[in-house]
Amino acid sequence: MAKRLVPLLNRVLVERIVPPSKTTTGILLPEKSAKLHSGKVVAVGPGIRDKEGSFIPATVKEGDTVLLPEYGGTEVKLGDKEYHLYRDEDILGTLHD
Repeated sequence: MAKRLVPLLNRVLVERIVPPSKTTTGILLPEKSAKLHSGKVVAVGPGIRDKEGSFIPATVKEGDTVLLPEYGGTEVKLGDKEYHLYRDEDILGTLHD
């Protein structure tokens, strides 16, 4: 089994952030409160070349928290963890505190 996946071209490996289903005091949260699709970037490919041959680097880096589309991406299982592989242009944005 692979210990580390290195994405090719402009691909980004993301671990989805699963929001908690209940608070620390035990109150159950409704599903609508956890509607934000976000994830943590685990690995990033080097980038891609355009038609003129210019190099376009990836716009996100490892450790970024990103906003993901509701659908899309390729599901990848490494060991007991589940990841998703997206193209750099499919990521909607980065989230900051």
